[in-house]
Amino acid sequence: MNDVEQLGCDDPSLVERACDGNSLAFTRLIQCNRDKLFASLCRFLDSPVDAEEALQEAFVRAFTRIESFKRNSKFSTWLYRIAFNTAITNRQKNRRAISIHGRDQQYLYDFEDSRYESAESMIIREEQKQLVHAALDRLNDDHRAILILREMDDLAYEEIASVLGIPINTVRSRLSRARDRMREVVEELQQYVAEPTS
Repeated sequence: MNDVEQLGCDDPSLVERACDGNSLAFTRLIQCNRDKLFASLCRFLDSPVDAEEALQEAFVRAFTRIESFKRNSKFSTWLYRIAFNTAITNRQKNRRAISIHGRDQQYLYDFEDSRYESAESMIIREEQKQLVHAALDRLNDDHRAILILREMDDLAYEEIASVLGIPINTVRSRLSRARDRMREVVEELQQYVAEPTS
């Protein structure tokens, strides 16, 4: 085992070595951030295939632009910014090129262990997940991204501002509007589901 593999994910020397061109250190940083970032992109893009594609593109961009990392934010925040910019661009391209048949499958990612849940609670939880994902899918990209970063990934306002490239006051106002819109959409969906079919 080399000394890079022994470094913790938060070790500052890991970032220093990566910025100095050490590919092993860069790979270690990617390993440290990959799972959380993949889960976040799955929620944003609704597809593990699209998320993986965006993630790989982001990793390549990060590797080729590592010298532009100014170290005035966390590496994970910088990586989030690249990944979300990539995902937003890809999502807009996919919207323009979407098939007339649309999408038949909703991709829901949840990394919780559900082996010990009752069948009833699993069904309820799955219905709640589907409702949240359906509502998220109806939001614009700005609202969708900020809700995922704050409510699901638990990023601080300062990190969100850095990831999305917006002032912190804009984060607060956009998050408030996104929460309001999310509530509206959830209520609309619940009402639609509750309506009797004839």
